[in-house]
Amino acid sequence: MKPKNCLIFGASGQIGRNLIRRLTKSNIRVTAVTRNIHQKGYLLKTQANPGFLEIVEGNIFDLSLLEKLFKSADFCINLIGILYEKRKGDFKKIHCDFPKMLSILSSKNNISKFVHLSALGVEDAVDSLYAQSKFAGEKEIISNFKESIILRPSVVYSVDDNFTTNFMTILNLLPFFPLYYKGNTKFKPIHCSELTDFISKIITTNINERIIECVGPEEISLKEIVQKLLKSIQKKRILIPMPLFFAKISAKIFEIFPKPLLTSDQLRLLKYDNLPSGKYKTNLDFGFQKNLKFDVEVQKYSYMWRNEGEYSKNEKTMHKEIK
Repeated sequence: MKPKNCLIFGASGQIGRNLIRRLTKSNIRVTAVTRNIHQKGYLLKTQANPGFLEIVEGNIFDLSLLEKLFKSADFCINLIGILYEKRKGDFKKIHCDFPKMLSILSSKNNISKFVHLSALGVEDAVDSLYAQSKFAGEKEIISNFKESIILRPSVVYSVDDNFTTNFMTILNLLPFFPLYYKGNTKFKPIHCSELTDFISKIITTNINERIIECVGPEEISLKEIVQKLLKSIQKKRILIPMPLFFAKISAKIFEIFPKPLLTSDQLRLLKYDNLPSGKYKTNLDFGFQKNLKFDVEVQKYSYMWRNEGEYSKNEKTMHKEIK
């Protein structure tokens, strides 16, 4: 029996790389689209079972390339997203126009399932360009293709993320850390492996819910996240609640940098809790919960930010690795 083929956009990110491994273990062939095969190819090739991965280099807005790829695809997964705009209009282009193209092609080619990764809370954050572009993309997908499944995850973390790793880098360097909105914003962080296991289950089983919110087992405030990270890297820092006026100024300054630590749009987004809305089912409603604890998972890679580095690992951890 010929293996099913899954077309993945955004395969070289933390979610994509983990997902390739899980799908190919389930005997699903993966076609990964990347802008730079020389830069990303070697990373992706190590994630798949031999013969189950094809890497295609190209522009994601190349319609002729997309039409060719969709002809041999059974499933499509879109993981592409950006956290800030390098040019005005990038949010709309990436979060709305591109998903619209994929949903139309999915319908045209009778794809079995189109899974699109959005974000938790995009309906509520009405003053965030990021959130509203994501929400607009969801509307386009729903109107164009009935076999679409939209996933809205809370913060996704792992050793390869840009969330805990950036925080730990900053906490390692600075003697203090600013808390925006007093650090009261709440999250239900989900580990990358938990999310990718669930996506794999969607592809391989009969889950057809239109919108699913994806969360981890714990509700944690931003302040608590920072405190847990500090404990994990064995550092003490002064946590300073930053007044909104100064927060806005700092965001404007950060926006000057090529990879800003914070933008004005992200600051507005932090006003809103990143929790399930109650309007839709979550991954937990499908009996799919690994109960991975934030402290325990971060502990596995946080040693890199401690003073002693790898040598700061405790004996129990090292004994498990040797085994």
